[in-house]
Amino acid sequence: MEIRGERECKECGRQWSYYETGSVSCPYCGSLRSVGVGDRERHTAGQAVLDLSEHRAAVANGTFRDAAPALKSDLRAYIRKTGYIHGGELLPLDDTSLAAHELLHAVDVVARSNRPTDDEQLFVLDLLREADEGIRPDMKEVPKSLTDARGLGYANAIEAYHDDLTKWLDDHPDPEARTTLETLSNHLKRVDALEGDISLNESEALVGVARDIYTYLTDDDLDALASARDQLSALF
Repeated sequence: MEIRGERECKECGRQWSYYETGSVSCPYCGSLRSVGVGDRERHTAGQAVLDLSEHRAAVANGTFRDAAPALKSDLRAYIRKTGYIHGGELLPLDDTSLAAHELLHAVDVVARSNRPTDDEQLFVLDLLREADEGIRPDMKEVPKSLTDARGLGYANAIEAYHDDLTKWLDDHPDPEARTTLETLSNHLKRVDALEGDISLNESEALVGVARDIYTYLTDDDLDALASARDQLSALF
């Protein structure tokens, strides 16, 4: 949505940035009576903070099956608040978002399994330990049984990023980027239809495409656009 990022309190007269607080209440006096000032800017980024410490403790003291409902609920809440346009500025696709999407699917697989393997449990533990620090396990560490979870998780994250890229392009038209995004969208639909059943290399390539498009748009880097197109062509 497009909102006025600067707000002014009607009680104390002080101003603050809604983009930073995500709230219309005054951070200085607590009043809910405020007005927007300045220009409107597109803004989709919420106050998304991922803290998995409580869930790490729950798994340590129990099982994945017991911990899964609360963990998945918090992951979904984080994902809903994650956006990639901050006061009109396009943000990159970050590793925390990718890891959160992957963890959501991976923990579901392990929690539903009657006999999860040691490799599966160790991998999900690694994700759980480091996802909120923006650390993604290397593809060589992903058990074969969880490649679909990574494929679908990454596709979901990239689709959310794709949606914000499309909104940003409404305000900053670029036919070349728009065409490349359409091709990316076709690949994401295919991954969704396959329920994530793609290779780990393809999952990583799709992440690279999204990040190359960002680099092209923010740095006017034609090499990045060419890289995105080359990676997409190699996926056919």
